[in-house]
Amino acid sequence: MSVTDTHRTIDAVWRIESARLIAGLARMLRDVGLAEELAQDALVIALEQWPQTGVPDNPGAWLMTTAKRRAIDRLRRNKLLERKHVQLMHELEHERESAESAAEMALDDPFGDDLLRLIFTACHPLLSMEARVALTLRLLGGLTTDEIARAFLVPEPTIAQRIVRAKRSLAKSAVAYEVPRGDELVERLSAVLGVIYLIFNEGYAATAGDDWMRPSLCEDALRLGRVLVGLMPREPEVHGLVALMEIQASRARARTDARGNPVLLLDQDRTVWDRLLIGRGLAALEQARRLGGELGSYALQAAVAACHARAPTAADTDWARIAALYAVLARVMPSPIVELNRAVAVSMANGAAEGLVLVDALADEPSLQRYHLLPAVRGDLLARLGRATEAREEFERAAALTQNRRERKLMRERARACDRT
Repeated sequence: MSVTDTHRTIDAVWRIESARLIAGLARMLRDVGLAEELAQDALVIALEQWPQTGVPDNPGAWLMTTAKRRAIDRLRRNKLLERKHVQLMHELEHERESAESAAEMALDDPFGDDLLRLIFTACHPLLSMEARVALTLRLLGGLTTDEIARAFLVPEPTIAQRIVRAKRSLAKSAVAYEVPRGDELVERLSAVLGVIYLIFNEGYAATAGDDWMRPSLCEDALRLGRVLVGLMPREPEVHGLVALMEIQASRARARTDARGNPVLLLDQDRTVWDRLLIGRGLAALEQARRLGGELGSYALQAAVAACHARAPTAADTDWARIAALYAVLARVMPSPIVELNRAVAVSMANGAAEGLVLVDALADEPSLQRYHLLPAVRGDLLARLGRATEAREEFERAAALTQNRRERKLMRERARACDRT
């Protein structure tokens, strides 16, 4: 294996293992910032050693063992010889030999789930909402600050500052590394749901890189969502979020072709949609409805996804209902992106011209100025109206804005297609 191939492997391993690695270290060290630092140290060592020694059979366990050794060295170097730290060093040395089995046990126990502890710690009310989401995406999603910044539609330095300050605040306040209970759990749920869905979305439609999807992120988000259902079975929005993720995840195999290129929703082969996941999603949506009250933002989005899931073909889609659901969602959760989605639904229900009016009304929205899907949607509507030259310009703009290679290729192909009409 070449050095380049090894580095690619290390990057893939980091994407898969970093959250579990940081979560496991944080459980033992009770310091999220230090846990991430030691995990990064282990990554640097892997980058130095693996090109010469080869990728180990169990790279995740190798990273954990290396990070634990660094933790022991750090404690010894700082001469933290209090009883608490002496006990911790013994614990780390003992667990070094059983890191893999310990990780498996943690995954089997939702109340002892390191990832769940980590997400609630990162979403602590001590932090601002923006900091909670950014920190959790960084720690659990393994995302770069650039990827998080584009998910938030804010400058990258802003995200970097939020993450640094958040970790300092958690360390300074000695925040307990635990899952909250009782009333505190209810109060902190909204932030957690938002974080989980953002992690899912980064897996479902990667903002950057060579791949259209990052399935491991979707799987992590789904697992955390299912754990939350167990924690709060009578909370409608938990079921709503799980319903949304299950139904969206059901399309995963149809969202790319054999070469990994994106396949848009209306062009997908619906026979390969995962009917098991759709069934789970519809059941979760029904449970959200049975629990009563007005549907929240996640349940409403799940209802939109359900309209697609129930349609045997793209032509059978109930676009009028989808447009109505987005109108309700726009009242429950006002957002330019919701309005953009509503414009798409209106265009499918009532015609491209009506949809274009709604899209053009968003042209001066500051948060959408570098959002690639705004020109992508406008290009699609213009193409449907026969305005090929304008459509090509919009697709080219979308290609310039996206940082996902697969999506950039798709936008350029659509731009070239305009020249043939």
